[in-house]
Amino acid sequence: MNILKIDHLGIAVKSIENGKNFWSDVLGMEFAGTETVAAQKVTTAFLPVGESEVELLESTADDGPVAKYIAKKGEGIQHVAFRVENIEDALEELKAKGIRLIDETPRQGAGGARIAFLHPKATSGVLVELCQRD
Repeated sequence: MNILKIDHLGIAVKSIENGKNFWSDVLGMEFAGTETVAAQKVTTAFLPVGESEVELLESTADDGPVAKYIAKKGEGIQHVAFRVENIEDALEELKAKGIRLIDETPRQGAGGARIAFLHPKATSGVLVELCQRD
């Protein structure tokens, strides 16, 4: 597997509007707008920083994964995403190593990325996302 870089840090927030105040207004990071990913019940907002990004995640439904995360752990870092060269190859390699996956095959994520999540039980409690951008 060829990990290219940390693509982004996903931060669960109750409100993107409120959440972006710190990242954009206080730290001065560029707010690049929002995108809703209906299949994941989430609205995202990316704030580029160097070669990576901060991704704010606001749930669009009470039963969405981000809403469940906030209910259990509160607002904060929800996942780390690594950009990979070939997501299918990465998933096959991880399966061969016995790593538990949430996504056996890639799905569509925000910003046109193809994504897949690894189960936190296989990663010392960290939700890891693999991300391929063409």
